[in-house]
Amino acid sequence: MSEETSYEKLGGEEAISKVVDYFYSELVLKDPTVNQFFVNTDMEKQRRHQTKFISFALGGPNQYTGTSMAKAHTGMNIQPEHFQAIATHLHDALAHFGVSEADINQVIAKVATLKDDILYK
Repeated sequence: MSEETSYEKLGGEEAISKVVDYFYSELVLKDPTVNQFFVNTDMEKQRRHQTKFISFALGGPNQYTGTSMAKAHTGMNIQPEHFQAIATHLHDALAHFGVSEADINQVIAKVATLKDDILYK
């Protein structure tokens, strides 16, 4: 019998969708250091993409077929402090829903691999 993935432990895409809703509505969009990046964003589409990304990062299916990270962040000029704020909010949203530190670290490590595609574009 194979070990349950973090994705399965958390409750799958439906549960991750709740984490993502909290992440944006309670943390990111209330943070004046990063909320300006989402002013012209279709937040429903953003939430769907983020749910798929986090699902994949936690061992779920890779369903993301959208724009590359580099292209999606072009023109935003995201700096390291912005990236860190988002990573911190992601950590806090996952922790809020009882995700273990080990599983949170798995997600944050996956996010960290995208840093070069996001910063200074």
